[in-house]
Amino acid sequence: MQEVILVNEKDEAIGVMEKMQAHREGKLHRAFSVFLTDHENKLLLQKRAAGKYHSPGLWTNACCSHPMPDEDIATAAKRRLKEELGIETGNLQKLFAFEYKAHLENDLTEHELDHVLLGQYEGAIAINEEEASETRYFSAKEIEQMLSENPNQFTVWFKLIYPKLENYIR
Repeated sequence: MQEVILVNEKDEAIGVMEKMQAHREGKLHRAFSVFLTDHENKLLLQKRAAGKYHSPGLWTNACCSHPMPDEDIATAAKRRLKEELGIETGNLQKLFAFEYKAHLENDLTEHELDHVLLGQYEGAIAINEEEASETRYFSAKEIEQMLSENPNQFTVWFKLIYPKLENYIR
């Protein structure tokens, strides 16, 4: 059973709850989203695996998840990068955090205080097929064209975060 950290609007921990229950009840919980660039400032995106419990088959940032109780954001982000993509990188910088609430399929609600981290990585990727079906580096121009032509191919959180990244990746 995976638990998430319930938080208030100030990101103060107020308890823990089983992950699926928190998503069914729309409880505010701590999360993180990792963005990785290459030397040309192209973003590494992953396409979520078809078997994911929400947002399957959609493009999103390199990695996103929830820290475990008593785990800090940086440690959790490094753990999930390794678990999802086989990536080990130590240069993650916290950019900002924001709260969002979005209704998803399967009567689930993402209500997260999402910590956004940015790092640089170029190297081998070993996709965990339970998490992602493919990865690819995209230029800002390519992402903006994809968002314009077919925004439904991206996760809801990616569409919220991407415009805020402009100052960091250009």
